[in-house]
Amino acid sequence: MSKKISLVLSGGGARGIAHIGVIEELESQGFEIVSISGTSMGALVGGVYALGKMQEFKQWLFSLDKVKTFNLVDFTIGTNGFIKGDKVLNKMKDFIPDSKIEDLEISYRALAVDLNSKSEFVFSEGSIYEAIRASIAIPSILKPVKVKDMLLVDWGVLNNLPINHVQRTGNDILVAVNVNADVPVLKPKLTKKKEESILISYQNKIKEFYAQLSNINLKSKSESMGYFELIRNTIILMTSQITKLTLEKYNTDILINVSRNSSEAYDFFKAEELVEIGRYATQKAIDEHNKNEYGE
Repeated sequence: MSKKISLVLSGGGARGIAHIGVIEELESQGFEIVSISGTSMGALVGGVYALGKMQEFKQWLFSLDKVKTFNLVDFTIGTNGFIKGDKVLNKMKDFIPDSKIEDLEISYRALAVDLNSKSEFVFSEGSIYEAIRASIAIPSILKPVKVKDMLLVDWGVLNNLPINHVQRTGNDILVAVNVNADVPVLKPKLTKKKEESILISYQNKIKEFYAQLSNINLKSKSESMGYFELIRNTIILMTSQITKLTLEKYNTDILINVSRNSSEAYDFFKAEELVEIGRYATQKAIDEHNKNEYGE
């Protein structure tokens, strides 16, 4: 079996951190990633990997328990979105330098949608940070990105798993990672003491963040869900259906599914657990592939 992989990474908010565990497990099993296409968080993780800065990025995510997550959210007043989204990427530039996509050692594609022309836009050259920023611009949450005469937002509104845009080679394996899968949550078993320790840590890290969000999570007593919940549920439903149709249209060699119930979209404080969930899902998918392919 060829060990070269063309990798497709879906969007999914914080669940996209699982892509880190996926990539680490693929490499540990001897696979070579030669091409990546990604949307939203998939574009971010894929871009960081293409830059050769995965370990620095992972350690930064793991360190978020030492800082106030809320301080990385740059709220703004406007009609296009209430988060600029620049603060996080600017912070990442402290340890991950910007680069031109065409200068990367592996093929990289980030996807966005131009609202003006109502068409897709594929970043295959230029600033990788500009590509990532456009691809993560979730409508009504993060402000769109203006590039020339385009107004770019998250490609997930049209195709959250961009299989059709990954650059293929003649003998590669097509691997797609869907972090919005309608499957049970699968993760390595932990001792009860370890689970309780993690839960307490999570609660402490996110308490202030959600307290701040609640100030703009407008909901009257008669409403069943607030602003964030409404957007989240709408996006999950939309992307899940689009991804289902994409997978019916395109065949993958290995499909790695991470449950959409693994975390909420903004649970970046669960980074360590999500990396392990991605690693575990990859192990399961590869084992299943080998069983079907070779009867192992």
